[in-house]
Amino acid sequence: MSKNRTHTDARITLAHGNGGRLMRELIDEVFAQALGSQLDTRVDAARLPLNAPGSDWLITTDGFTVEPLEFPGGDIGSLAVHGTVNDLAVSGATPRYLSLNVFIEEGLEMAVLERISHSIARACETCGVRILAGDTKVVRHGQGGGLYLATTGIGERRHGVELGIERIQPGDRLIVSGTVGDHGTAVMLAREQFGLSGNLLSDATSVAPITESLLQWPGLRFMRDPTRGGVATVAHDIASVAGATVRLFEKCLPVRKEVRGVCEILGYDPYYLASEGRVVAALSPEVAEPAVEILQRLGFHDACVMGVIEPGPPRVILQTGLGGERILPELEDDPLPRIC
Repeated sequence: MSKNRTHTDARITLAHGNGGRLMRELIDEVFAQALGSQLDTRVDAARLPLNAPGSDWLITTDGFTVEPLEFPGGDIGSLAVHGTVNDLAVSGATPRYLSLNVFIEEGLEMAVLERISHSIARACETCGVRILAGDTKVVRHGQGGGLYLATTGIGERRHGVELGIERIQPGDRLIVSGTVGDHGTAVMLAREQFGLSGNLLSDATSVAPITESLLQWPGLRFMRDPTRGGVATVAHDIASVAGATVRLFEKCLPVRKEVRGVCEILGYDPYYLASEGRVVAALSPEVAEPAVEILQRLGFHDACVMGVIEPGPPRVILQTGLGGERILPELEDDPLPRIC
């Protein structure tokens, strides 16, 4: 195995995870080559600079098992970077550093692994984060889904930023930064399980431009990216903690016609489908509309006020476009496993 070579026919073997020569070559020639010299593969623990007076440091961790590994608009590598930095961003932090753990199934094409590694590198560069540490394991064929990734993210948040679901009050408005359910639908179509196809792309991307804009508003209470379980699950989390009713407005919730069409055919509800590049935020009523207007000027044209927090029992109500009401139940089953 030589550097700068495209391994079109090579495949992962169990020996690539045994700590010996093949594992070292895998780390040096695939991951280190793709991720750059800042990733020191010679150490077991990387030094993390934490000298930042006036800031808090936040940590998050996540795992990614999406199937297929590559889908329209992204792949498991870019998704892992975006998903991790987004958890930091919606917490009010600027993402700084990542660790990356890679679980590879025996038999995975080396070319696929190289494409995903370079995708990770591009996403890190775009998001302004560095991968400082990682680990690699190989499992037997049939014991994994080709490739799983696990990440840890570190971010810096300036003192004075106070966000939390417990800060939400009756009367607050819920906004969403764009169309919902794009990622879940794009991945579902990529599986080609239902004889359906389309050109829909995943919305997976960094939400930092959105969160940075929203952090300028003193009435910002809370932010979250509506990944697994979609906006309906975020609304249920809010209702439970706030002890209040969350009312969502169907006529305002932005859903692409492709997403709505697939949901109508297969019996899914778009409000429970994952989005990987959107933000749901709670703001005080006097700043919600101005905050949305700013997001729209920044290019997030589908941003809107999608709901309101009302006094009442903890539940989520969808006010339909015809003026009726529908209770959105809490999600029990996973409608789309391995979506992120």
